[in-house]
Amino acid sequence: MNELAEVVSKNQSQILVDWIRDMGSSVQRPDKIGKEQLEEQCRMLLSSVVEGIRVSGAADLKDAGWNGAREFLEEISASRARQGFSAGEVATFVLSLKRPVFTSIRRELSQSQDKLFETIWVATELLDRLALVTTDAFMTAREELISRQQQELLELSTPVVKLWDGILALPIIGTLDSARTQVVMESLLQTVVATNSKYAIIDITGVPTVDTLVAQHLLKTITAARLMGAECIISGIRPQIAQTIVHLGINLEDVITKAKLSDAFALALQKSGRKVVRETAAPVSPISSLFAKREE
Repeated sequence: MNELAEVVSKNQSQILVDWIRDMGSSVQRPDKIGKEQLEEQCRMLLSSVVEGIRVSGAADLKDAGWNGAREFLEEISASRARQGFSAGEVATFVLSLKRPVFTSIRRELSQSQDKLFETIWVATELLDRLALVTTDAFMTAREELISRQQQELLELSTPVVKLWDGILALPIIGTLDSARTQVVMESLLQTVVATNSKYAIIDITGVPTVDTLVAQHLLKTITAARLMGAECIISGIRPQIAQTIVHLGINLEDVITKAKLSDAFALALQKSGRKVVRETAAPVSPISSLFAKREE
């Protein structure tokens, strides 16, 4: 580490120039990051590496002397994860520093083969560990991004629609799991309270299959809505789903079910003291009929 610290400190400016010049297209992405910003990141990373070598004197990145370099790499990795870079591109940003560093080591220590090979090995080990830091930070940031996007999609895919005063509809498309059931339940209960609704229609026309787990999730949602004073009606029971429910022995005796959403809506209107009436056409007066015949 002493030899590496001396070589890198002495040739820092030249290493930076060679690094930026020889950087491959996998690192130089003008569509995602500008040239000036990339050069500034290279300059700051190299400075933090030099500082880490000088202060720590070891390749152990857990040492306090490497805090600056580690935090800077984590920040870059998280930023590039949000920009759409791949994990390989982020790691290559650090690994591309090997060539200019090795060139400087060979130039400075060519007279001593033992020192040359030893210093190159230490530099390789150090840069590989720095690349692993970027990979770990990148994966963490990507997982957080994916988790946030999944949460947003869950909220968008479970809209609660107000069909009438006191009547809500919750169309469900896709399968129900524990996470989605929680979002569905929270969204439905919040809307029930906000609108003071007494009836909620849960439409499962878009649910491909109903197994024991899905049925349990539905029953939990219905029970929670009942505790808030809302009665639930399940619509969209297709023949295949009905047969599956019977074969599985799922008890839905206390739950009102309808084959179609329109039937469930009509029932909710009836229960709330309303009904849909077809409006008859207005009778045609004799005078109007006479004018119509003359025009013909």
